[in-house]
Amino acid sequence: MEERKQATLPENAYTPLKEGEEYLPYIPPTQSPPEITTRSIFWGVLMAAIFTAAAAYLGLKIGQVFEAAIPIAILAVGLAGMYARRSTILENVIIQSIGGASGVIVAGAIFTIPALYILELNANFFQIFLASLFGGFLGILFLVPLRKYFCADQHGLLPFPEATAITEVLVTGEAGGEQAKVLIWASLLGGLYDFCIASFHLWSEIVSTRVLPWGAALADRAKLIIRVNAGAAVMGLGYIIGLRYAAIICAGSFVSWLVIIPAIWYFGQHLTGITIIPGDVPIAGMSPEDIFYNYVRHIGIGGIACAGVIGIIKNIKIIVGAFSLGFKEIFSGKITSAETEVRTQKDIPMSALILIIGLSLICILLFFRGFVVDGWGFALVALLLAMIIGFLFTTVAARATAIVGVNPVSGMTLMTLILSSVILVKLGLSGPGGMVSALIIGTVVCTALSMSGGFITDLKTGYWLGSTPQNQERFKFLGTLVAALCVGGVVLLLNKTNGFVPGPEHPNPLAAPQANAMAAILRVLFGAQAPWGLYVAGIFMALVMEILKISPLAFALGMYLPIELNTPLLIGGIVAHVVSTRSKDEALNKARREKGTLIASGFIAGGALMGVISAVLTLVFAERLHTGIAERGIGEWISIIFFIGLCLFMYYWAKGAKKDTGI
Repeated sequence: MEERKQATLPENAYTPLKEGEEYLPYIPPTQSPPEITTRSIFWGVLMAAIFTAAAAYLGLKIGQVFEAAIPIAILAVGLAGMYARRSTILENVIIQSIGGASGVIVAGAIFTIPALYILELNANFFQIFLASLFGGFLGILFLVPLRKYFCADQHGLLPFPEATAITEVLVTGEAGGEQAKVLIWASLLGGLYDFCIASFHLWSEIVSTRVLPWGAALADRAKLIIRVNAGAAVMGLGYIIGLRYAAIICAGSFVSWLVIIPAIWYFGQHLTGITIIPGDVPIAGMSPEDIFYNYVRHIGIGGIACAGVIGIIKNIKIIVGAFSLGFKEIFSGKITSAETEVRTQKDIPMSALILIIGLSLICILLFFRGFVVDGWGFALVALLLAMIIGFLFTTVAARATAIVGVNPVSGMTLMTLILSSVILVKLGLSGPGGMVSALIIGTVVCTALSMSGGFITDLKTGYWLGSTPQNQERFKFLGTLVAALCVGGVVLLLNKTNGFVPGPEHPNPLAAPQANAMAAILRVLFGAQAPWGLYVAGIFMALVMEILKISPLAFALGMYLPIELNTPLLIGGIVAHVVSTRSKDEALNKARREKGTLIASGFIAGGALMGVISAVLTLVFAERLHTGIAERGIGEWISIIFFIGLCLFMYYWAKGAKKDTGI
């Protein structure tokens, strides 16, 4: 049957329904256009693999997980032109839903797994893969019974900002795939640009004020320095973040590098024979970078932890309501799936769902016993912690995502680690074994709640467009499997080539800020030495930001991340501001901003993906591909020229958008 042709969603798509009113999806339940096809499965799996690699690299490098759902939706629309039969919009929903597993699985893994390496503990492929896989499965299984409540019962009451954007992209894409062309060309440009830096070292990745004589003198005498990462991916991320949040993040970085580091040096330069923990040499012998890594970043870690707790406290009403809702829906019997003839209301049957949940819990128990802890007692405790906390927090994550489009994953993972660690220590599991157990439990829960937030977005998109929920639910498991396999391989690869801890083999390791925060918490909870004073300073810094109504998490991330990763965010935010404010015509400004978002998404996807490819080439060919230009003085000047050119090119490309088409 032919699918309905219309330009927009129904008028009541975003408004509460009146008494007796019913929402009729974009594709009515009486029509059944193709959904699950070889085409939709193939492209969905391929997108899941590609964007998992890209999101993992970018997330570990700069602490921000690239949101893949919208670019995948755009690409799905653009790919339709490759076939004689144009893809149906429901096939594109499946592509986006399978591929979208990439970002949520990555968020669950990179927040916790790198902490094992930071704590000098081992993590093998099966620990990463199975923890991510089972966490993703739990997120899906715990959410399916609540789909009707979130998507249908709360229609028009919960805004679903990200689902709205994805839905609009898919509906708009029915007119053609021009947006995908922009994204693809931008991905090629950004990928080639960053590939030349990472693989061939044709110019410097990092530019600093040391390139000038007076800048070198300031860095040496006063420890004042500004550094910029001249990569396409990081600048593109700054464009999407926007000027406001980019400015807050960069402000945190400026406080760290232009205020705290010089202050520590001012007093510490006279302590020539004294080593202050956690540093391993006197401050008098440290560079600005040494002072940052040994002292200042711990202030940022304290701020990140406090910001997570603040997020939980601010969402306490949502948490209490979600807990009550979860138990009521599960035990009241109202969620049992009837064999309804209405295609758009079919979920996985409740009997099958209960069976899958039971089998999953048995597999998780065996996983904990075989790969994480010794003894069935500890394995059972780990299972109960993952199951109970996972169920409660995945529901919270779904509601939070539906309301504000932001999943408070870091705060809830932090609380999971604290609860798990305290309980495990009380039961006698301490030391390295206890830390590994807590982190693996944290990975399962973190992935579950990350999946919950991402999956409720998929289900709401399908609800608006008229997808079959059962199809989305079944094939989300496939996307989770592919993403879990990829994230395990990518994390192991990046640990070997880039590392997460500074050392002779890895002088510039990946930042992994959330994992560092988790590792710092575990050091305290399991009795290792930790710089409490610096963490407390970060806590009070975050509290001050909250009082000033400035995002404490954004500011704390800025304090923790190296300055070279924050300054390009500000530059990208400035480009976004200029692009979207140059005209007096607001419609034209909007078109320019949206085209710039496509270009920035392409820079991020292309740059991040080529970063993974460069890591593979580095592993295989070592230094044989390097030209050595980047290490010379001319390398920084070439980088400055190319980076300015990239920003100007992006500005004029976005500025050329037309008001009627946006392209």
